[in-house]
Amino acid sequence: MTTKSVDLAHLRSVVLAGHSGSGKTTLAENLLFKTGAIARLGKVDDGTAALDYEPEEHRRKESLSAAVATFDDDGTIVTMVDTPGYPDFVAEVVSAMAACDGALLVVDASGGVEAGLEAAVAQARAWGRAACFFINKCDRENADPTSALDALRSSFGPKVAPLQLAIGAAESFSGYVDLVHRRAWQWDGRQEVEIPIPSDMDGEVSRRRDQLLEAAAEADDVVLAKYLEGEEISDPELEACLRKGVKESVLAPVLVGSATKGIGLRGLLDAFIRYLPSPADEPPTVAIEPKSGDEIRVEPDPDGPLLVRVFKTAADPYVGRLTYLRVYSGTLHGQGHAWNANRDEDERIGQLLLLHGKDQEPTGDLKAGQIGAVAKLTVTETGDTLTSKERPLMLPAISFPEPTLPVAIEPQTKADLDKMGAALQRMLEEEPSARVERSATGEQLLVALGEAHIAVIAERLKRKFGAAIVTRTPRVPYRETIRGKTQVEGKYKKQTGGHGMFGHVWIELEPNPGGGLIFAERVVGGAVPKGFFPGVEKGIREAASEGVLAGYPLNDFRATLYDGSFHTVDSNELSFKIAASMALKKGVMDCKPALLEPIMTVQVSVPEQYMGDVNRDLNTRRGRVLGMDAAGDGMQIVSAHVPQAELFTYAIELRSLTHGRGTFHAEVDHYDEVPTHVAEKVIAAHRKELEAAGVHVAGGH
Repeated sequence: MTTKSVDLAHLRSVVLAGHSGSGKTTLAENLLFKTGAIARLGKVDDGTAALDYEPEEHRRKESLSAAVATFDDDGTIVTMVDTPGYPDFVAEVVSAMAACDGALLVVDASGGVEAGLEAAVAQARAWGRAACFFINKCDRENADPTSALDALRSSFGPKVAPLQLAIGAAESFSGYVDLVHRRAWQWDGRQEVEIPIPSDMDGEVSRRRDQLLEAAAEADDVVLAKYLEGEEISDPELEACLRKGVKESVLAPVLVGSATKGIGLRGLLDAFIRYLPSPADEPPTVAIEPKSGDEIRVEPDPDGPLLVRVFKTAADPYVGRLTYLRVYSGTLHGQGHAWNANRDEDERIGQLLLLHGKDQEPTGDLKAGQIGAVAKLTVTETGDTLTSKERPLMLPAISFPEPTLPVAIEPQTKADLDKMGAALQRMLEEEPSARVERSATGEQLLVALGEAHIAVIAERLKRKFGAAIVTRTPRVPYRETIRGKTQVEGKYKKQTGGHGMFGHVWIELEPNPGGGLIFAERVVGGAVPKGFFPGVEKGIREAASEGVLAGYPLNDFRATLYDGSFHTVDSNELSFKIAASMALKKGVMDCKPALLEPIMTVQVSVPEQYMGDVNRDLNTRRGRVLGMDAAGDGMQIVSAHVPQAELFTYAIELRSLTHGRGTFHAEVDHYDEVPTHVAEKVIAAHRKELEAAGVHVAGGH
């Protein structure tokens, strides 16, 4: 398809968002087919959909990343960004919301208001996006479009108003009533044909049109006065209120249909054109002048200053790194240059592309209001702003959800080890809600949004970058400490053919809560020469780093060298280092050693109805609830202290507990003593590891 250059008023950009399985990709596919953008209608289940083209999407039969497609509907160019509904891939929804002017929130007529829809609505609100709802699958078994409409109004308020009313439900669903123009349309097996409004629907049509009038009138004071006085409101007046109300997010109209049968698609396309905003309708974009920090309001003008947002990065197997762009102002020219305001670097712009699902169409330039892509940028990353060096402007950063599920990762083979570093780096470019970090135990951690997110990242690392990884639960970064005081002797003596080895120390060990490891000495009379003090300290610190009780670093204690002896020929620094190490290992066991664990401060955001379940679950995790605060919209914030050991899989369990509606944030607060029954298991596991490695384990340790 060739997309001709059009004026701002004839451009639309729409995010398709909603719960997983609501039929977003099928809807997009049918819209593309209906408008002639694709010649063959594909299916998600067959792996032939134009917008689900990754092998992982074919295998899982669901969208895993945002896909862009553009079509021409009678002179208006509509760019759709189809997004995944599964919560692990919410970063794709955030990216799409950052790029588009409107949102179509898709609802399953048999599922009602589900967690994925709530998350999409929250994102649309956060970005201030004009939105419509589409109740899809009205023809499926157990579908009830009227109940779905009422559920939307109950969840999101009376500004959610019916634009259409379904005729029938489930197997009897056959069309809809247009409440604005009071006309009815029915599917005859091939197309929608106009019919008289069924007489048994007169009362319902009147009631639902009144709901629409009430919501729409809020957009215009004159029309509101007429409505309140009971005066007739004309169709053109109502249309004008709808357009204004949707644009200003005072109103979110609800449409109905069946994507698979093609029912309601014409009405949906009309709603895109009539009610969703064009770039010309949007308020000026607020950008920042990097040097002064001043806010600059930028109009959507193709001849204005260049202002481009990078909203997504993908590793394309054919063209390399593919960067998705939305132009807010100015014109981005292919085979030219742009200035990356975030990196303070010039970026060479190659061939610009318009996106049609998996297909790409070269274009000479991208103008204000358009969405497209460019391959092989060198420094630009998701969230960056491309602008001109002469007049640099920067858009605010995109705020992506924080990953909360960590797994330890290792290369599967030696060959994978060589590729893993570069592969992870490239993977992070296209996964803004994942991160790779080194844990306190020295493990490499991949932190993502859920199990499916981790599985898909692992699949893509192997397929795209040839680096296979294995994952497992991370180790808890326990620490060891002492609670008692002792004096202990360490003596190392070894005689060989020539010089021997001799080191002899007496060390006092005592707790130093919260103060770290301190080495001191109070040797009198030269019992241990000063030249050997560094060896003694090194021995203590090295032995402490390896741990004594369970192989974890020993901390928060004071070790004081107070006596010892030496041999004028055989003593050296190494001898004293070994002697000090022996003393520490022996002495710790006489000082009531204890295992400490990291305690996290956890903030759980959860709907009120799940509070009891969440609090009970935190208690089973050895958590201590600190308080609860209302956060608005029926949400509560639960604050608690919870051991890190109990949180590695909390992201999965919280989602299950709250039906996908709960989120949390955690950070290390302090270390606390591990309960005896837990400590015994950790110590036993360490002993088992040592025995498996062939290390002799003494009875007391």
